[in-house]
Amino acid sequence: MLLRELCELNAVSSREDAVRAYIRNRITEKVETVTTDKLGNLLAVQGSGNTGPKIMLTAHMDEVGLMVVGIDNSGLLKIKTVGGIDERVLLSKRVVIGPNRIPGVIGAKPIHLQEKEEREKPVKLPSLFVDIGAKDKADAEKEVSIGDLAAFDVKAGGFGDRMFKGKALDDRVGCAVLLNLIENHYDFPLYYAFTVQEEVGLRGATVAAFGINPDLALVFEGTSAGDVPPAKKHQQSTRLGKGPAISFMDRSFIVNQALIERLVKVANEANIPFQFRQSTAGGTEAGAINQSQTGIPAGVLSVPCRYIHSPVSILSLDDFENTIKLADAFLKSIERRGLPV
Repeated sequence: MLLRELCELNAVSSREDAVRAYIRNRITEKVETVTTDKLGNLLAVQGSGNTGPKIMLTAHMDEVGLMVVGIDNSGLLKIKTVGGIDERVLLSKRVVIGPNRIPGVIGAKPIHLQEKEEREKPVKLPSLFVDIGAKDKADAEKEVSIGDLAAFDVKAGGFGDRMFKGKALDDRVGCAVLLNLIENHYDFPLYYAFTVQEEVGLRGATVAAFGINPDLALVFEGTSAGDVPPAKKHQQSTRLGKGPAISFMDRSFIVNQALIERLVKVANEANIPFQFRQSTAGGTEAGAINQSQTGIPAGVLSVPCRYIHSPVSILSLDDFENTIKLADAFLKSIERRGLPV
């Protein structure tokens, strides 16, 4: 399964090689050109000789994770987060470190040795370490180095009623949407950008958008779902099973109203369920793209995911499939009606 294979690859920000190689292998025979820019973005083109507007579709390859920043005399590894992770969920999680995927477990001072006030507070990142089973510092240095990146070690797959769980759904689900769309062909120049280092500052999208300079861009991502207790319905950013989420704005930009209206119109015409993202927290690659060159109209279409930026997230396969359908319907509307903006 495409989504499972993507999620089980490791690509902590700046080390996207495995995902990039996987995607390149899948798309090389389906596009006119596929290149990697100096930052590491994977860029593919279809229909470059076609007339019509230049469209950019983007999803980021990288994921949140950890970096080894020290090795103590006992062989335990000190760590820092790469990207935004709630450190309260890290204790006892399995990780793999570096290119050789050295296994480790995130540990902390045992509860039996903690003082009362320690037990009453969440364990903070400076108190966490990764145990790789080394007997001492010299033994650990044979396996890992300072600067190595660690990814969560999670088995991905379906469960429950058409649900899917895995790490890095933000944004392997967006990559999976693009890989499905690339099977189609549209009557205008279409640029696919699989970007790097989104989790540490939208860096890949900034570079890709400047180089492509499209007439319109559509970003695909996994977004936070808030449909868990004790959140009330009006407090839930998105909900699983209610369709792809259309964004109005986030902290980085405001979506063009005509673009939103086109997405809603084609969803209704094709009877595709959708929802609006009800939170403006967080940023997306669209914010960086929107400010590139002299300004690029951009929108965001998201798959709701519970527990993003944690060791394991959950999505609805129905939402994933309906995101692909809505994206395809939107692109076909450009063929018939031109740009919405």
